[in-house]
Amino acid sequence: MGSILNPYVSFNGNAREAMEFYQSVLGGELNVMTFGESGVPDAPAEQVMHAQLTSAAGYTVMASDTPPGMPYEPGQNIAISLSGDDGDELRGYFEGLAAGGSVNIPLERQMWGDEFGALVDRFGIGWMVNISSGQSPGASPGA
Repeated sequence: MGSILNPYVSFNGNAREAMEFYQSVLGGELNVMTFGESGVPDAPAEQVMHAQLTSAAGYTVMASDTPPGMPYEPGQNIAISLSGDDGDELRGYFEGLAAGGSVNIPLERQMWGDEFGALVDRFGIGWMVNISSGQSPGASPGA
């Protein structure tokens, strides 16, 4: 396998809930290890030390709860991008992730020809969805 790029998100005690929500939207396999299972001292045993969601579409999201003594800054330097040409699938992800959150940019055709939208989910994480038009800038239909 070559290199992959994926987000890693820190939460403040609700990583399991967030990852289960993402799994309900994106599908796939979720693996979770708690601080208690890994033997980390002075950390809440039930909180998540590491979680990884791998979807059938090839998306990977990793997360953890913020360990004691480390600062928690929700969603401030992270956005997760989903892109491709399967409009129905990507529109479904956008709608699912928007549930309980707020849409910053509605998912609609943009000046570059693709459909694009941005939102913040109910956990404060920013998401961008881009559906490729399959045309390069300036190309005419049928070109």
